[in-house]
Amino acid sequence: MTQPYHHGNLREALLQRAMVTIEDAGVEGLSLRQLARDLNVSHGAPAKHFRDRQALIDALALAGFESMNGRILAASQATKDLRGRFASVATAYVDFAVAHPALLTVMYATKHHTDSGSELRSIGELGIKVARDLITEAQAAGALAQGDAETLAFVCFVSLHGAAVLAAGKHLDALSVSDVVTATTDTLWAGMVAGVPSAGRTSQPVPQ
Repeated sequence: MTQPYHHGNLREALLQRAMVTIEDAGVEGLSLRQLARDLNVSHGAPAKHFRDRQALIDALALAGFESMNGRILAASQATKDLRGRFASVATAYVDFAVAHPALLTVMYATKHHTDSGSELRSIGELGIKVARDLITEAQAAGALAQGDAETLAFVCFVSLHGAAVLAAGKHLDALSVSDVVTATTDTLWAGMVAGVPSAGRTSQPVPQ
């Protein structure tokens, strides 16, 4: 017989159990009724915290970004060495993606949905903001060439997200995750040190 939930915070317990569920069975396997059964609470208990399944998914995405951003922020302050901080941020992001591949997919899919809320969109941009601020600081210190920090941060994100997705899907073949992250950050940093010269360059059409 289902018993009342007496131990701990039900909302947090539902989120934690949902994170485990999506990693094991995908987001398709997520249901409030099943979570209630897993936690041995009444079927109606989750509704006190999440009006429906989508509200739970939205909360999952928000909690995922909060967890990931905490790791990224800590990594960005781990050392005074700018190059080391850049590598630490990259490692924190990829490690999170490898540990929580299904959650990462939910996070970005929910963030980019047309109905996503301003809070989720804002917190979902924090990772790139950390990278942008770090690049700006490195440029001011003369460690990196001048350039549009916003664009550079986005390029770094695209490169590392690609590495993270491949690593999470176990598609790196014989390469280790750490080797790929090191090679990616080395290449990105070297490119930003060299800068992108504009003199004498002509604009070329983008291949379609």
